[in-house]
Amino acid sequence: MSNVTLTIDGIEITVSKDKTILEAAKTAGVRIPTLCFHERMNPIGSCRMCVVEVEGFTQPMAACDTRVQDGISVTTNSGQLFRIRQDSLKLILVNHPLDCPVCDKGGECTLQDLVFEFGIDKVEYHAPKQDRLSEYATSLIRYWPDRCIMCLRCVTACREIKAIGAIDIRGDGYGSQVVSVHPDKCESCGECLMVCPTGALTENLSRYKGRPWISERVMTTCTYCGCGCQLELNVLNNSVIGVTTRDDAGVNRGSLCVKGRFGYEFIGSDERLTKPLIRKNGKFQEAGWDEALALVAGQLSKIKKESGPDAIAALSSARCTNEENYLFQKFIRAVIGTNNVDHCARL
Repeated sequence: MSNVTLTIDGIEITVSKDKTILEAAKTAGVRIPTLCFHERMNPIGSCRMCVVEVEGFTQPMAACDTRVQDGISVTTNSGQLFRIRQDSLKLILVNHPLDCPVCDKGGECTLQDLVFEFGIDKVEYHAPKQDRLSEYATSLIRYWPDRCIMCLRCVTACREIKAIGAIDIRGDGYGSQVVSVHPDKCESCGECLMVCPTGALTENLSRYKGRPWISERVMTTCTYCGCGCQLELNVLNNSVIGVTTRDDAGVNRGSLCVKGRFGYEFIGSDERLTKPLIRKNGKFQEAGWDEALALVAGQLSKIKKESGPDAIAALSSARCTNEENYLFQKFIRAVIGTNNVDHCARL
């Protein structure tokens, strides 16, 4: 791939000719504001926040979907660009409720940050109030249609990253909204939730929400299968209140399945056993660890002696760590002496 040389804000940059102006600017450390752009998806070009001026062209153009050309000079900040971006935000805010204090996305909302950056304290534009349906493809995600800015990130991610296409845009103008077109295809993976730059899509599972500055985010490895996906457990008062991901972390690059993103409630469940149970006279009764382990060891030894090791089978758990599962299968194979071991994630 041949290279081209261009100038961005007075900085000379050489990049391959397949790059966009936005990508070239990033290599030079020049920030261009965006709302709809996401590195894992093809450019959408819906928000108009990344417009730049190119010398020789009368109209500003979107940096996210404009390819570089040799010798062009690009300006990313000017009075005209500031006004265009400011007006774009005001149009987005026409039907957008200013409920940041109670929105789950407050404190980590891209739209909120841009509104502050461009000093918007009032919106002069008005449009008829639209009644939008709040139905969504999965009950695990809550859709707030009034907060939706039609950036198309969710629809594009569902189609391009997950190759599912469960959601799409219906209608036009201010009457358009995200709708479930193929709810039977939805896997509740939460990819749409992860890429949403506003509070239009929020988790509908945890009752306890915590602002990013009061909850701790602990990076860990998902235990549900062997892929090794990286995720962040959102912890508040020693309880997991949600799961988030980072685009730059792990083999998953921000993606998760329904188990990884929403399967965390068991951690703090009141139904979890905290003491061993032993069946006596047909009923389970609490017992001490020494008593329970002695009983299990005795029964396993008896079965192995009387019927051989292959009379024993073991089932491991996706809710244990990789290390715990390794030790368990090692115990079954090396100590018990059988290969009859399986894992619930395969069933």
